[in-house]
Amino acid sequence: MPKPQVLTPQADDFPRWYQDVIAKAELADNGPVRGTMVIRPDGYAIWERMQAEVDQRIKAVGVRNAYFPLFIPESYLTREAEHVEGFSPELAVVTHGGGKELAEPVVVRPTSETVIGEYIAKWTQSYRDLPLLLNQWANVVRWELRPRLFLRSSEFLWQEGHTAHVSREDAAAFARRIHTEVYRDFMVDVLAMPVLLGAKTAAERFPGAIDTLTCEAMMGDGKALQMGTSHELGQNFAKAFDIRFLDESGSEQLAWTTSWGVSTRMVGGLIMTHGDDRGLRLPPVLAPVQVVVLLVRDGDGVGAAVDRLVDDLEAAGVRVVADTRAELSFGRRVTDWELKGVPVRIEVGPRDLAEGEVTLVRRDTASKEQVGLGGAVATAGKLLEAIQQDLLAEATERRDERTVDVSTVDEVAEAAATGFARIRWDAIGPGDEQRLATDGVTIRCLQRLDGSLPEGDEDELIAIAARSY
Repeated sequence: MPKPQVLTPQADDFPRWYQDVIAKAELADNGPVRGTMVIRPDGYAIWERMQAEVDQRIKAVGVRNAYFPLFIPESYLTREAEHVEGFSPELAVVTHGGGKELAEPVVVRPTSETVIGEYIAKWTQSYRDLPLLLNQWANVVRWELRPRLFLRSSEFLWQEGHTAHVSREDAAAFARRIHTEVYRDFMVDVLAMPVLLGAKTAAERFPGAIDTLTCEAMMGDGKALQMGTSHELGQNFAKAFDIRFLDESGSEQLAWTTSWGVSTRMVGGLIMTHGDDRGLRLPPVLAPVQVVVLLVRDGDGVGAAVDRLVDDLEAAGVRVVADTRAELSFGRRVTDWELKGVPVRIEVGPRDLAEGEVTLVRRDTASKEQVGLGGAVATAGKLLEAIQQDLLAEATERRDERTVDVSTVDEVAEAAATGFARIRWDAIGPGDEQRLATDGVTIRCLQRLDGSLPEGDEDELIAIAARSY
């Protein structure tokens, strides 16, 4: 007898499926103010794992964490004209505090280039003070017109790195290092997501940047999601905030700055990349719970076997929980764990245990195998490694199959209906980006012909175009 349908099938309505997963897997809920979200414990556990992995990589390249104020004087944003213009529609502005009108309105941070730039200027006198490499984990507010949980919310969590350097070359090299050694490696090795790295077009750059690097991923419905960005800010913010230093000869110079960030949007990307009609499928390296040991029903020695398996898995470094809720039906509990995407399930019941065996189930493929109780831990470890590799391979295969090489702008819009379009950048003429935008298609990034990051003003580039979230 088939299981009752818990989620809207992806093929019927992908956006509704996405909302169903968030609700049924207990990841998040809508907040009381439009566009805000409450991240539930299971969703926050995923974010904490992401945060820990990214933070470790950020610190490994020499960046230190700090914290800057939530409120920013409005005058700070107006110092960099392109920056304030780019964020103006999304700003939340506070005009009253303590029952009185404020002498100067303050902005709830949409990003922190301006306030951090103020303090980098204060802390920088000599070339010996550079590079100054800072990061903060924080919340930011951008008043979204069309909010969607995790993907676009009016308040979200993120990390934002901000650095200052003695030269453009140093700044550019560091922005690229973050993009590859931190973001790409995390997304590929931990999230099992095969991101494309490229540069944004001038029309799509971060406000105030001279170059924006992006990580673009294909979701299960063929649309793109921007997973993270890294910006070369040139000297624009250094001029606005007077970030100057004395070089080795004693001459005064303007610094070169960067900023870069990833956010809780990655949780949405994870759901839409790996999820299926039964719910989440979490990559084992990321999963807060890697193995659930499920008591099928009480019987002689079953509880003791569950306890032993949990102890042995913990000793092997596996993140594991036991589900001994015998008062709930076995089928309901299986459905719950499938929704939550736990990579491996070990089922322990009296019938199998009488034969000295347990059943291991892979969440990604639903395949089952019976193994001896003594070999369950080793087998679970091998399955975790295989699932991590297979999820990446599956996502890569889907992306490659749904990426089409085209030669005209009309073909771009057609190909973007189901996936990514690749076209030579020199085939996109003046006005073509705007024309594509009327069809809901954007140039997600520019790459070299071999798929690597471009450097400077190169002639032969490939544009990746898609519909996006």
